[in-house]
Order: sequence, then C-alpha cells, then structure tokens
Amino acid sequence: MSAPQKMRLDKWLWAARFYKTRKLAAEAVSGGKVHLNGQRSKPGKEVIPGSRLHISKNGLEWNIEVLVLSPQRRPASEAATFWKESEQSREQREKQLALLRAARAAAPIHTEGRPSKKDRRLIHRFKQQ
Repeated sequence: MSAPQKMRLDKWLWAARFYKTRKLAAEAVSGGKVHLNGQRSKPGKEVIPGSRLHISKNGLEWNIEVLVLSPQRRPASEAATFWKESEQSREQREKQLALLRAARAAAPIHTEGRPSKKDRRLIHRFKQQ
C-alpha cells in the first residue's frame, strides 16, 4: 500500500503520536495549539510532505517539518521518522524541559487526605519512641 499524497492534519498528528486520540488532536488544532505553515487552521486541513507545523503541548513547543504521511498509527520508534525537528526548536524544548524538571523538584510534596495504613503505622512507631 503506498503512502497517501495528502492527509488530514488531526489524523497526521495522531499517527505521528503527538496526541493519543484523534479527538484530542482535533481539539488542539481547533484550540489554536497547532499552526500549519505559520497559520491557524482547522482539523480537516490537508497536510502534505514538506508542510511546517508549530505544536504547543504541555508547555513545550515543536517546530517541525512533515516528512512522511502514514495512513495508520505506527510504533513510536517508527512514528519519530514521520517528521524532522529544527535544531533550534529541539534545543529550546530541552531547556524548557530542564526548567520544568527543576520547578517540579523544588516544589514541596503535597499529600491530600488521610494517612494510609502504612503511614499510620509509621506515625505510631514514631510517637511510641
């Protein structure tokens, strides 16, 4: 089976594993989180090899070029070959990831609700000493 010449944007985002479902991909495109060739678009917009995408997801950004159109979702290792990310975009995304990790490490651990059975045993042992 040969690869298609063009494909819906939401379907490509799903097949390239940027989003877990096509519905999530369509919502992201409709919400302005994905720009095709520098412009906001609709989920049904056609993507061709060579199209440029700007994707914002969970505080991270990708600037990529579409290389392959796949009619079905493939494994993550293969899906990574469907697109090519610019070097500048990759470096910026890695900096954003490092900042997010540092913020998460510095944040206090917050537990909610009652202590578990294990926690209660530890509390009782501590109080008995």
